[in-house]
Amino acid sequence: MPSASVKDVAALAGVSVGTVSNVLNRPERVSDGVLERVQAAIAELGFVRNNAARQLRMGQGSGIGMVVLDVGNPFFASLIRGAEDRAARDGLSVLVGNSDENEQREANYLTMFEQERIRGVLISPVGDAIPRLHRLRERGIPSVLVDRTSLDRSFSSVAVDDVAGGRLAASHLVEQGFRRVAYAGGPFAIEQVADRYRGVAEEIASTLPGSGVETLETDNLTLEGGQRVGAALAGRRASDRPDAVFAANDLVAIGLLQSLLQAGIRVPEDVALIGYDDIAFASAAVVPLTSIRQPSQEIGATAMDLLLQLTAQPDAPPVHVEFQPALVARASTAARG
Repeated sequence: MPSASVKDVAALAGVSVGTVSNVLNRPERVSDGVLERVQAAIAELGFVRNNAARQLRMGQGSGIGMVVLDVGNPFFASLIRGAEDRAARDGLSVLVGNSDENEQREANYLTMFEQERIRGVLISPVGDAIPRLHRLRERGIPSVLVDRTSLDRSFSSVAVDDVAGGRLAASHLVEQGFRRVAYAGGPFAIEQVADRYRGVAEEIASTLPGSGVETLETDNLTLEGGQRVGAALAGRRASDRPDAVFAANDLVAIGLLQSLLQAGIRVPEDVALIGYDDIAFASAAVVPLTSIRQPSQEIGATAMDLLLQLTAQPDAPPVHVEFQPALVARASTAARG
């Protein structure tokens, strides 16, 4: 049976189509008697308004598009939660796309959001998504970068100082007595990965002159990526292994931890580990994991705030918010005796 239309409701209630439209969109303009008649007709016919068509007429949807690198990463799950909670206060929904660190998947989501006339976009991009975001802005769809900034600072952003985070990790490891530091993560095309490496490399160079940081590049920032790096390290002679590894995120660090322990390599006695994000699993690991904390929910909520401001004032200048990371020390980097 075909669904009821606005015309069907109007005929049953004995009013014009315009009056039905007022009941749906501006009920304060309709008398109580007419309002009751139209609402009764809607209930009797089982009428459901076509929001998609309405949004096309208005030129703007009620949803916010959000693209993150990995929805399976608890850091991004927490970030999404912060954005959703803030959007809900304005009666808005968030449509989440998982790029899975794949530029083509990311592009597909941006195309879909453009076609759906989404109200705005939050994105933690894989690579250089700025040209696509300029196109969205030209179509009246603003964007805010999440967990990174654009080099030309042409888009509002909410991020953490990842270079400072890398420095924090390196400084802590050196203070704990570790000298042969490696960095595990990838791909380096992801800005956060590159910035965290830059921080640890700069700090090691300044505190341990003549020393460098070995890179253990992973294909992605997952548990499995860390496990593969850990298995490779376990295959080396003890004298050829780093005595500490800073991982680009906690999932990589936990994967490393699993592989090292399975191979009989002690943490931190043989190899110390430090991660990034301070997800809930970090403190619950077999060897509680030292990590660099990011305020994930606050990042998401702040990014949503900026985006909603842009939807109200499209010509407002870009705003850049940068949080500072914090070290959370646990057993995985306990000092050598």
